[in-house]
Amino acid sequence: MALRGGGRWARRLGWALRGRTSGPRYAGDAPRFAGDTPQHRDLREALRKIIDKEINPFVDKWEEEGQFPAHKVFKILGQAGFLGVDKPTEYGGMGLDFSYNIAVAEELGNIRCGGIPMAIGVQTGMATPALTRFGSDELKKQFLVPTIAGDFVACLGISEAGAGSDVANIKTTAVKKGDEYVINGGKMWITSGSQADWMCLLANTSEGPPHQNKSLICLPMNLPGIHVAKKIDKLGMRSSDTAQIFFEDVRVPCKNLIGEEGNGFTYQMLQFQEERLWGVASALTPLETIIQETIDYTRQRKVFGRPVLHNQTVHFRLAELAAEVELLRSLLHRAVALYVEGNDVTKFASMAKLKAGRLTREVTDSCLQFWGGMGFTNEVLVSRLYRDLRLMSIGGGSDETMLSIICKYMDILPRK
Repeated sequence: MALRGGGRWARRLGWALRGRTSGPRYAGDAPRFAGDTPQHRDLREALRKIIDKEINPFVDKWEEEGQFPAHKVFKILGQAGFLGVDKPTEYGGMGLDFSYNIAVAEELGNIRCGGIPMAIGVQTGMATPALTRFGSDELKKQFLVPTIAGDFVACLGISEAGAGSDVANIKTTAVKKGDEYVINGGKMWITSGSQADWMCLLANTSEGPPHQNKSLICLPMNLPGIHVAKKIDKLGMRSSDTAQIFFEDVRVPCKNLIGEEGNGFTYQMLQFQEERLWGVASALTPLETIIQETIDYTRQRKVFGRPVLHNQTVHFRLAELAAEVELLRSLLHRAVALYVEGNDVTKFASMAKLKAGRLTREVTDSCLQFWGGMGFTNEVLVSRLYRDLRLMSIGGGSDETMLSIICKYMDILPRK
């Protein structure tokens, strides 16, 4: 009953705020971020109750097993409205602006691992934005509605063994034959790949230029010719299953095309904006948690007759890291405010993603050092997040790719 009530509350919040979430417009190119209103805080509080009751008590078990029950967890979140916060109400969403999705991402950081928030992010902010924006009504009813409800688990099929951040270099093909596409190739590093019901697939649909020959397709994962080759054994994010998948003459109706053929690369670049902002937001709370738990540990842990925290190098470093986290939050909130007002935030999203990737490495490495031998065990959160958050500099576009994008927007990238 509590979960159904949570769902009703979430939808009431959506009805109450719809149409007035943008707030007043401000002069200049840095609109004020409205992501910390009482409504945002109420949304986070409701989500925190679910995390504390339905997720965190089981995280250690799921980490050991190497997979969390995505259908079960997503159904709980879907019933409460958290898988469609910024999705249209006609498809089961709450109809709020993107800042509410960012509030959800920040709160998901209270989950005691990185893998589950990442999988939720794929469901809400990586596999579905293009479908929401460009998909047909029929496609949205077939794929978006059950994804928001938590009945379907979604995955995103972009990366390949030879094409990660280099999206233009993918080799998977979808050749049109009659009223179907015939798909051949493979995808790598697919989050939720062994549990997913459908994939938002990027494939080459023509022989044209690499930025104009790709399309996004909604691909049911139960079709003949789809082979989940293996579940990848990873350094971190262990509770989130990651798969390598092959396609052998997979036939899918042409009506499963998202938007227009040949626009898939552009759609995916737009989709990356939300993915990267969501990823940055999901890292903020874990960073704060690591710093606070390190403060608590070093305050009571004594070395040479005094608390470790009393060493200037320790408390100065923790203060420095806390300041860096707040600076990252400010950059994220500026980017989100601009995005909510309809601006292209590729540069700011790339800057935030770059900073988040580097800061997660700094915070986890510095804090683990202060834990001493305990930090080298699997018994403390800092060691888990040391492994999990390392992905921030790789997944969703590497640090080096972010730097290239920033250079492009600064017009300092060498021309060919």
